[in-house]
This record gives sequence, structure tokens and C-alpha cells, in this order.
Amino acid sequence: MAIYGIGTDIVQVSRVAAVMTRTNGRFAGKVLGADELRIYHARNARSEARGLAFLATRFSAKEAFSKAIGLGMRWPMTWRAMQTLNEQSGRPVVVASGELKTWLDERGITARVTISDERDYAVSFVIAETPDTIPFPS
Repeated sequence: MAIYGIGTDIVQVSRVAAVMTRTNGRFAGKVLGADELRIYHARNARSEARGLAFLATRFSAKEAFSKAIGLGMRWPMTWRAMQTLNEQSGRPVVVASGELKTWLDERGITARVTISDERDYAVSFVIAETPDTIPFPS
């Protein structure tokens, strides 16, 4: 595998909380994919702090991913087209859908993601990779 790109992002959890307050909670539905949103609601029902931490880490992962693939937040990269879900082991994984999945598949791009959070911050790091046969973009 060859590195296609890397991305990192850090977000202050209090800023995410402020956006949630300002949007009456609609921010979560705007940025989370369907599976992420279901998990967010379950965690938020148990503890608002856990729900907010989940939302912050997923927002951070989307930002880092958009940087790693070199698109930023423009088509086909959309908030809900990329989800960070967890394997049974707990390992976070990138799951793309729709036009973003097609775009990634056409280029042979896969991604690895790691996320972490503390009370005040959430951070993510993404490595986008391609098979060795695909040249690094210029």
C-alpha cells in the first residue's frame, strides 16, 4: 500500500456543544450518517456527555478524512457519506456510502482512522491509502 494522504483534526468539545445548542440539536442530524446518528441517540439518552463526546469524535474524523483524501468538504465528500463506526473489537473504521464510496473505489482508496477524546477535546487521525500500483497524486 502507498499513502495517498493524511489528515488530522482536533475539535474543542465545548464548541460542538455550543453549535448543538444554537441549532436546537439539528447539528447531529446534519453531520452524522444514519448508523452514527442511531448510536449518538442511544449514547445521548444514557449520558449527554457521552453523546456529545461521540458527536465530537465523529465530526473530527470527518474533517480528518476529508483532508486525507484531499477534497475538503466538497463533492463527493459530504458529512453523512462518511461514517466512523466500530468493529466488534472496538476498532474504529471508515465506512463510505453513495457517490463518495464510488469515488474512493474508482481510485482504490481505503482509509484507516483513529479517534480519541478527553473532556475538552476530540482528536482524529486518518491515513488514506492506495495499492502500490496507483501513483501518488501530483
